[in-house]
Amino acid sequence: MPYTPILGSLGYVLSPDCERVLLVHRNARTDDQHLGKYNGLGGKMEPGEDIVGCMRRELLEEAGITATGITLRGTINWTGFGPKGEDWLGFIFLISTFDGEPFTSNEEGTLDWHPVVTMMDLPMWEGDRHFLPLVFDDDPRSFHGYMPYDGGTPLSWEFTRI
Repeated sequence: MPYTPILGSLGYVLSPDCERVLLVHRNARTDDQHLGKYNGLGGKMEPGEDIVGCMRRELLEEAGITATGITLRGTINWTGFGPKGEDWLGFIFLISTFDGEPFTSNEEGTLDWHPVVTMMDLPMWEGDRHFLPLVFDDDPRSFHGYMPYDGGTPLSWEFTRI
């Protein structure tokens, strides 16, 4: 069976003092697979764009900001993750600088700044707890991970750094 994942971007926007991160609380749509969870910003890559262009477009659409400092922190192969068991290949970015004032909400939910040091206390995908420390650590190497899902639960997590 051919591997044909959905390609997507996922970005974590830092406040100017690097103490807080902008997260969306997915609380706007009752049919949302992510309902009640906190997440970074991002979405599916569209034809005709590269992954950085996708991340920038998603940030502008979802938060009204333009990324000026953007770093690829890693990639994750999420197999069986989608609502119908779709595979996703996600590109994870850290946005250190941006232009504009972020929206307070969008069609997915409310946008708020949360302290980086306590963000793991928020309701989120169980699997996010595995890779988020790698997004915010001081290691300059990128991570590349594999996290298979079944029924909304991660089965394992492995990664390499280069």
